Amino acid sequence: MTAKRPARPLLDGSLLPEPAQLLEGVNEKVWIEVIQKMDEVYNDLLQYEVALEQNNAALEESHRFIASILASMSDILVVCDRHGAIEEVNPAFQRYTGRDEPTLKGTSIFDLFADDKARDKARSFFASQSHDGAQDVELPLQAEDGGAVPVSFNWTPRLSGTGKLIGMVVTGRPVGELRRAYRELRQTHEDLKRTQQQLLHSEKMASLGRLVAGVAHELNNPISFVLGNVLALKRYAGRLETYLEAVHNRGCDCIPELEELRSELRIDRILEDMSPLIDGMIEGAERTRDIVDGLKRFSALDREAAERFNLAEVVQRAVRWVAKSAPPSFTVRTELPAELPLRGSPGQLQQVVMNLVQNALQATAAQPGGELLISGELGDRELRLIFHDNGPGIPDEALGHLFDPFFTTKPVGEGTGLGLSISYGIVERHGGRIVASNHPEGGAVFRLTLPRDLPAA
Repeated sequence: MTAKRPARPLLDGSLLPEPAQLLEGVNEKVWIEVIQKMDEVYNDLLQYEVALEQNNAALEESHRFIASILASMSDILVVCDRHGAIEEVNPAFQRYTGRDEPTLKGTSIFDLFADDKARDKARSFFASQSHDGAQDVELPLQAEDGGAVPVSFNWTPRLSGTGKLIGMVVTGRPVGELRRAYRELRQTHEDLKRTQQQLLHSEKMASLGRLVAGVAHELNNPISFVLGNVLALKRYAGRLETYLEAVHNRGCDCIPELEELRSELRIDRILEDMSPLIDGMIEGAERTRDIVDGLKRFSALDREAAERFNLAEVVQRAVRWVAKSAPPSFTVRTELPAELPLRGSPGQLQQVVMNLVQNALQATAAQPGGELLISGELGDRELRLIFHDNGPGIPDEALGHLFDPFFTTKPVGEGTGLGLSISYGIVERHGGRIVASNHPEGGAVFRLTLPRDLPAA
């Protein structure tokens, strides 16, 4: 039988009651409340454990996600403390240095550079009190084979919640890869430029094909009256030869006979016609020369130097060539100042005007009485040309794509979709802009704005 343990005294001198004495007087209701509280605490513990497991699972998933990103990065990544000791590295950095993560952790990042100059430069970023960091700093990194690999580094400070510098995040990419990417980009750009020139030349040749009828008509007129004048002069030369031979053979004693012969051969009429005939041939020759010169300028490759010229004359020439091959129902009206002085390439801008006139011709082809109005304004620093046709206008869904390469609203086989795109490029190279819209009264409007002088290169 166990001996009864003596009661322990309290601070006030009284004795501590036994457990049995404490339970005396406690009713059943109190016990039920205690049990309920214990159940609530147990349920809270279970919920907390479930939430903790869920948070742990989410944290592990985040760790795996971050690890997969670091593993897939081709750029190197190093996390250091404020003294330069390495805390974390990604697999790319391990591959470049030839060292695994346990070997790199705790070592100084300065020891991984190839020379003392690079180490001093790296230390300066840690010694600086600035929180701006540094971008695109090229330093040689010691590679696995002992050689030096130039790397473009970015240095980003790590700050605590109070803004104190606690370390540095260093990212970088070998410059060799950047240079190779730049070479590939430059080669692609050159290929694109060559393709653009080929497309420009192809579209120009297509425009030339459409102008054959107009150019033939333009050349036919001056050549016809030059040829007619030459035949007339040939007849006149025969009569003059007969008259002069008679003068020399008969001498001065046969004045009445010479007068009669002079009247019969109409020598006086011949002398009156000689000057207009010669003037006509000179005019026809000059018009032919101008037409050929304009055709040569238009068909030449885009290597011509910028020059001063009158844009109004270029517009008139372009309109004349396109209109000659257009149906009689299509008319072009021009309201231009006599002089629109401009510096640039007349051949290229003639192609722009011809494309716009040709587009108006095609837009109004399905209606009788197609018309295009070309007006011009001359400002202090720029000039404007406005092309307004009376066609159906431009569909709203096409307005934002008119100048995109290969975009066309024409049926298949009737357009390449390059005319407006090339025109846009030509205007842009001249420092200008071209905008398309629909007129409130109907028809399409193209506004061409050009500076009076080429922009500085």
